[in-house]
Amino acid sequence: MIAKIIDGLSVAAGIQEQVKVQVESLARKGVKPCLCTILVGENPSSITYINKKQKAAHDVGISTKDLRFNETLSQEELLQVISGLNSDSNVHGVLVQLPLPKHIDQNVIINKLYPLKDVDGLTPFNSGMLMKGKPAITPCTPTGILELLDFYKINVVGMDVLIINRSSLVGKPLACLLLERGSTVTVCHSKSKKLEEKLNRSEMIISAVGNREHFTLSGDMVKPGAVIIDVGISRFKGKICGDVDFDSVRTKASWITPVPGGVGPMTVAILLRNTVSAAFSAVGIGNMSIYDQHSG
Repeated sequence: MIAKIIDGLSVAAGIQEQVKVQVESLARKGVKPCLCTILVGENPSSITYINKKQKAAHDVGISTKDLRFNETLSQEELLQVISGLNSDSNVHGVLVQLPLPKHIDQNVIINKLYPLKDVDGLTPFNSGMLMKGKPAITPCTPTGILELLDFYKINVVGMDVLIINRSSLVGKPLACLLLERGSTVTVCHSKSKKLEEKLNRSEMIISAVGNREHFTLSGDMVKPGAVIIDVGISRFKGKICGDVDFDSVRTKASWITPVPGGVGPMTVAILLRNTVSAAFSAVGIGNMSIYDQHSG
């Protein structure tokens, strides 16, 4: 068996073309969607991610604000920045690049975001709506994974899915979304026992560890015919790679995402789509009624 490739680049390109059409529709209404990204510090990976998001936004016609601060920025100063963006009617989406410096509590910062502008879907309001099965804005990476599964017609109903990640960015929201679709979901992490046994029983494995030296998913851990979604990204032996030993796993799996070119491009594409959706809501088209329930 040789697994089929799940091509995130081509699916993401299709979503970005749809976003371009939506941007043009908003332009006819006199609205220019705007995404503001916030970077604190000089983490090389974060700088790379922000640059990619900024470029992708420009490519589809979304205007941007690129706010970058020294690592010495205080939590109170960042809260003031967020407050200003919340009240700026020309900004439709706000993304705070994580992780933040250790002296800043990222939960306090995320909680300050107005949910309508929370294009990462991380505020308590958006997370709560997701838990209730009525999400307005969903986190980018989990949504991108579901879009890939839909595009390749991979039916997850009744499927035993194992997620190796328990973060608010990936593992937790992804588990909620898959449960809503009828999957049986197990969430594992660094303290999980008998991980290999769980892996060998799973029909789909979604790995988002992001540390190849600490964890590598190899072919002997995979059930024949399993679907493999690799969310991890790290530099290993001089190369950018994911969590998965691609060559050994591809001979066991039915479907597999490459790194790069798998989930990563989808995360950016969904960010752009979320920004445009937020812009539609801001002019009264979309999910504004949901946000009206939020006290602010």
